[in-house]
This record gives sequence, structure tokens and C-alpha cells, in this order.
Amino acid sequence: MTDNNERRVTVERTGAGRFTARNERGGTVSFGTGAAGDDSFTPVELLLAALGGCSAVDVDVATTRHAEPERFTVTVTGDKVSDERGNRLTGLAVSFDVAFADGESAERARAILPRAVRTSHDRLCTVSRTVEIGTPVTATVTDG
Repeated sequence: MTDNNERRVTVERTGAGRFTARNERGGTVSFGTGAAGDDSFTPVELLLAALGGCSAVDVDVATTRHAEPERFTVTVTGDKVSDERGNRLTGLAVSFDVAFADGESAERARAILPRAVRTSHDRLCTVSRTVEIGTPVTATVTDG
């Protein structure tokens, strides 16, 4: 196990164009290249899911203190570009579609929803904060 600050996943090839990521708690997620006939997530889609998922967790914790949502959907979009700077996503957007039933507790949840989304984006979501601020990534090869 790593220290409390380091986060770690390992990625193993499981077949042609297929991989499984594993966290230190034993959880797994499989992904692939997105080739024809392959319905698995691609790494880019996993990044989009991480952006939406990170904020979804923050917003869910804040709003469900007051009421359970009737609908809670987060849509994340981005445009893939390839130019002199390489492949990347631009125009990233995270959109929340959340609905609560009628009632006093639902009104409280509805009232804090915009602030919860803003706080997640501006301060809490490690994924979007890392993407927006920018963090260098190093790549190395180890002898195995």
C-alpha cells in the first residue's frame, strides 16, 4: 500500500487492444481501443467519465444531505483535436441534469445544487482541478 497522498493504479494488457486497470483496493475496470465491435470504454472516455464522476460524487454528497434526487445525470463532452501540439481534448464541459421531488427538503437540495457544482469545479474535484491547472506527466520504461 502507498502513503496517504499517493494514488496508484496498475494497467495490464489482457489481449489485443484490451487492458484492465486495478486499484490497490482490488477494484478493476476494463477498457480498450474502441475498435469496431468493441463496446469497451477508451482511455479518452475514461478521462471524461473521471471528470464527470469526480464532480458527481461531490455534488451527490452535498445535495443528498437534504433529499434524494429523482434524476441525477452528468454529461461530459469534449472535442478531440490533433494538431502541431499533438492529440488532446478541447472544450471540455460537464453538465448536470438533476431533479428533486417536491417538498421542503427537496427545495433545500435544489437551492444548493448550483453552489455544489461550482465548489466541486473550483476547489474539490481533483480530476478537473488537475486538468485545468495542468500537471506534467513523466513516462519511463522499467526493465521487467
